[in-house]
Amino acid sequence: MSYCVALKLSRGLVFMSDTLTNGGLDNISRYPKTFSWGVLGERQILLTTAGNLATSQAVVSILSEQTKVRNERSPSILEAPTMFQVAQTVSKTLAEVIDTSSRGQQTAESAFSATFILGGQIKGGLMRLYLIYPEGNFIEVSEETPFFQIGETKYGRPILVRAFDPRMNFEDAVKLLMVSFDSTIKANLSVGPPLDLNVYKLDSFVPAKAIKIGGENEYFQMISREWGEALKESLASLPQFNFDS
Repeated sequence: MSYCVALKLSRGLVFMSDTLTNGGLDNISRYPKTFSWGVLGERQILLTTAGNLATSQAVVSILSEQTKVRNERSPSILEAPTMFQVAQTVSKTLAEVIDTSSRGQQTAESAFSATFILGGQIKGGLMRLYLIYPEGNFIEVSEETPFFQIGETKYGRPILVRAFDPRMNFEDAVKLLMVSFDSTIKANLSVGPPLDLNVYKLDSFVPAKAIKIGGENEYFQMISREWGEALKESLASLPQFNFDS
């Protein structure tokens, strides 16, 4: 299982994803789940993935190859004129990979399933954030849904729903995400560090700032410790329940 989140702020995009792909006492693997492509000064694209690892890797490899091999560049996410068309290319590639992989193979409907979050900006256009489903369709972030999560979403969602504000700065957004990821990691052994953080600044058209946050990271440990204590103190400060009233 994975846990990946993307926030669309008024000042840019923030992506965070875990790297654990197999959880167990003797079977632990870690792979990156967030990828990026770009043309300096012209476009920057981020993609984070959850689901079948082989499917995700195949899609990322195809998208990357299309940006490198000149006679196979169409359609290429580095040539598409809009982020909407980038989303169409990614969603079509995902659907084709799932269809090819599942043909004559396992009958389970979700055997080769994967879900993506795509974000970025192309010069002359607005910054966009999309959720791409394994069926090959996608939706765009809205005021009612100001962020996207994929993978093991339920444990980290409450704090995002209560505290996320698109006007917040990058530092507060990262702090919020760390609380969300800490809650998920504590509740589910299949999600774990290191965490990949990517921050893209609106209208910059330069690669997102990428930071890897290990489980031993002092700030992450402090967030985990202080958030746990704050919850206990807040619970203790609430009025006592009265069985007689």
